[in-house]
Amino acid sequence: MKEDKETGEVNTSSKHPLEEISVLLKDHVEIDDDILFHLPSPHIRPDHMLKLGRFVHEKMAKKSYDGVVITHGTDTLEETAYFLDLFIQTRKPVVVTGAMRSSNEVGSDGLYNLLSAIRVASCDEAQDKGVLVVMNDEIHTAKNVTKTSTSNVATFQSPQYGPIGITTKNEVFFHHKMTRHDSYPIQSIGKRVSLIKAYAGMDGSLIDAVRESHVDGLIVEALGQGNLPPETVDALKRTLDDGIPVVLVSRCYQGIVQDTYGYPGGGRQLREMGIIFANGLTGPKARIKLMVALEMTTNMTELEHMFS
Repeated sequence: MKEDKETGEVNTSSKHPLEEISVLLKDHVEIDDDILFHLPSPHIRPDHMLKLGRFVHEKMAKKSYDGVVITHGTDTLEETAYFLDLFIQTRKPVVVTGAMRSSNEVGSDGLYNLLSAIRVASCDEAQDKGVLVVMNDEIHTAKNVTKTSTSNVATFQSPQYGPIGITTKNEVFFHHKMTRHDSYPIQSIGKRVSLIKAYAGMDGSLIDAVRESHVDGLIVEALGQGNLPPETVDALKRTLDDGIPVVLVSRCYQGIVQDTYGYPGGGRQLREMGIIFANGLTGPKARIKLMVALEMTTNMTELEHMFS
């Protein structure tokens, strides 16, 4: 991205960041460069993510690469990273990075983040850690990282969990390790999954409208530990009766959903109805996972197991 100094508009640029980076790499690194898409991140769709994942598989199969770095706009970076984390089958490092400031803006972070990402992808310790997001001297897992600020360069954080490593000018350090990694080798990504955020006084009209639009699945960002206004319950029952899986996450960015409260619309009633509780995922990531899971199965028990 590049900022127009007269109008302030930010748009795509033809200048390639790798033109400036080779002299900054202290160790010998051989980089093969491919441009798969030339898109702002709000234009990225799940089919783009699948194409990207397949491309990485094909490249890894054809040549003995030690790692992969993917540059991506920040608005949907976490969704692409998490999709790749679910899809890609490799022990080798796959690192996603981006920039919060345009390439010609004062304090631009793109070149530095790219350099850091290449160093992490070249690091033996980065193997077997799933897809990583490297920004602002921090290394995050694709599952936990999220964009927390609209413009701050330290926007990518992993609330509750923190980064699993850091980068310095000379070293790459890891101090955490994932204990579990899900992997789904899907062949297509065509299921329609909607995302609804709960609010005070919500009724079932929005849920019914989504159900009647013939979606394949529904994610609900519930209140607190996983509770909803009682007026939504009947609409959720109709959704489940139509065979549409409903996955519950919290609109809070820390904590997990639990079946604690027994009042109408409380988590206990929702779980007993057959709603799936997804722990540790944001709404957008739960949507990505349900889209992937539905390519594998539509069995409610199996889906619940995938989210447990």
